[in-house]
Amino acid sequence: MARRRFFNTTGPCDPDRHYMLPPEDRLVGAQLHRYIRDELYWVLHAPRQTGKTTFLQSWMREINAGNEALACYVSVERCQELTEIERAMPALCEAIRVYAQRENLPVPELTTIEPASMLDNILGNWAVLIAPKPLVVLFDEVDVLHGEAMISFLRQLRGGFATRGAGKFPTSIALVGMRDLKDYITKSKDSIAPNPGSPFNIKEDSAVISNFSKENIVHLFAQRTEETGQKITDEALEYVWEQAKGQPWLVNSLFKRATMRILDEDSNETVTIDHIKQARQQIILARETHLDSLAYRLDDAGVKKIIELLISGEANTDLADTEAFQKALDMGLVVVEHSTPQVANPIYREVLARQMTYSTQLAIQGLEWKWEKDDGSLDMDRLLKEFQKFWRRHSEVWEERSKYTEAFPHLLLMAFLQRVLNGGGNIEREYAAGRGRMDLLVEYKEFKYIIEIKLIHYYESEQIVREEGLEQIVKYRDKMGASIPSYLLIFDRRNADKKKPWEERLTWETVDGITVIGV
Repeated sequence: MARRRFFNTTGPCDPDRHYMLPPEDRLVGAQLHRYIRDELYWVLHAPRQTGKTTFLQSWMREINAGNEALACYVSVERCQELTEIERAMPALCEAIRVYAQRENLPVPELTTIEPASMLDNILGNWAVLIAPKPLVVLFDEVDVLHGEAMISFLRQLRGGFATRGAGKFPTSIALVGMRDLKDYITKSKDSIAPNPGSPFNIKEDSAVISNFSKENIVHLFAQRTEETGQKITDEALEYVWEQAKGQPWLVNSLFKRATMRILDEDSNETVTIDHIKQARQQIILARETHLDSLAYRLDDAGVKKIIELLISGEANTDLADTEAFQKALDMGLVVVEHSTPQVANPIYREVLARQMTYSTQLAIQGLEWKWEKDDGSLDMDRLLKEFQKFWRRHSEVWEERSKYTEAFPHLLLMAFLQRVLNGGGNIEREYAAGRGRMDLLVEYKEFKYIIEIKLIHYYESEQIVREEGLEQIVKYRDKMGASIPSYLLIFDRRNADKKKPWEERLTWETVDGITVIGV
């Protein structure tokens, strides 16, 4: 039986084995035709698993099939955590030798024992072996280099740049990773930004690889339809776009799970939105490496603060100027859409929220009260009244221990809801900086419920926050379904309110069909 191609989520794509789109078509800001001809060095940066390595290896093969130059892909991943040049440079030079041999290119010798000149030495020797053709080197995973190792790496490239040429030094070099060159330098210089006259300024361009467009997603699945006859509904394609926002790994993962796990891989049954929804849930619960690496970023205090601000919906005029925000952008964790910073896509939003509430969820004891009605729907009134009791009993102590003070009310409520649902339902979350609220759509069996979270700060009026919240939740309800039961939870964060008796702080009333809950 002939081997079928499939949607790839592990490592570079191979057109003979995987459905794929040419990654060079998604390059933004690159001038491939110039880099070899005009002997230029350049940077390519994009989040992980967007197609960088696939592009580099494809471009290498294209160059080597012609007569203009010889190219070699070199991953420097083996240098990770090697900050001392005495360890990093020998490892880097060995990587060059290994990849040269792997591509059946002449393997250069290292003829110096001085770490500060090893890279310059081996690249010069390599250029001699490749002559009379010019040498092109595509360095991948450059962001694993740190500290003095990164500075030495760039200094040696800068030193060879002035004398580059066939038989002398690589005429074109690509530095590829998650971040731009200036960000590598800043990090390596203890967060001191390079001055405009920096000797590291050897790049012609800083290009990026964009996510898939809607059209890309359609064309990607169309390859499977052409080969197997399996179709997908327009509704399912639209849902893939809504949930992944074109992130290549997520798109491939949704398609792969839908066609190889939800459905049998040999099935020709049409893929529907229900299949994609099941695939989405599997992705979130499986916490594969791609998503785990995002959750790991929350260990970075700066990134954690950014995500907390997005969850709380607070506006921060200094947000975009911070190194942490730029880092979160470069990692593909956040985007700026319609001038609003927000988590890049709904799947990332769900994964991050679950990660931030996981410990709290485990700390919540088993719920002994009945939270499901006889018709199988959630007793949301009972659930939120129990949450009021839970807040009264635990919030003050738990907040003191929390790592997330700004978003503590949001996270505690989400943990409580997740503990109740326990895999039996789904929570869609909408949050972004400056929104001043978080919207939750709770789905349980065929039933839906809307919850909006608002905070009252010391500088705000309770009446204004309440009126604003009612207006916002009505708009959200109109978008999601006018008949959906809706709840507005208002957490009063003012110090004066905390001095009131709990009987005054915890309130419950109905306004124009909206249940308004004071916490």
